[in-house]
Amino acid sequence: MRRNDWLIGQLPVGMTEDGFFVRFVSLFQDLATGLLEGVDNIPNAVDVTVAPPALVRWLGSWIGVENIDSSLPVELQRRIVRESAKILAWRGTHRGLVRFLELVTDGPVEVWDSGGVYPAGEVDLRPAQVWIKVDSTGWVPERDFVALISDELPADVTFEVYVRDRRLWPPVYQVATPAD
Repeated sequence: MRRNDWLIGQLPVGMTEDGFFVRFVSLFQDLATGLLEGVDNIPNAVDVTVAPPALVRWLGSWIGVENIDSSLPVELQRRIVRESAKILAWRGTHRGLVRFLELVTDGPVEVWDSGGVYPAGEVDLRPAQVWIKVDSTGWVPERDFVALISDELPADVTFEVYVRDRRLWPPVYQVATPAD
């Protein structure tokens, strides 16, 4: 904790007797106090548990969590960034996808994939496939939910998403029949 007169208190005694000079130095003290308080707060600024919500969302962008909705409760925004940082090392894996989707949906997630382990030179040439089943898309609109999953999977992986028993992705198109 700084004294209120931390800068003026460092002046030689002869200078503190001049009222004008003390008022003049106090202008610089006020300015410097604001700067020092900002510097003192740097460790808290990057702590998602206490940082302002706008900064929490910005910190999320550092780890690829680009679009956290500012209308979400602040504690959920903090949780999204904190948990996303924990699972970042698992990104692109089965475990990482499950944990990420559990965070987004706040519910159970089932993930199956066609992956496997093959001896050298005997790689399966079919594209990898992932099937995902969730109870809901959580706080994310369905269109954005599919985009989130696409960002989490390797580019060459095809996937299907089911919300309960309804296929969300790829969309099921109805074939129009000619009118009789």
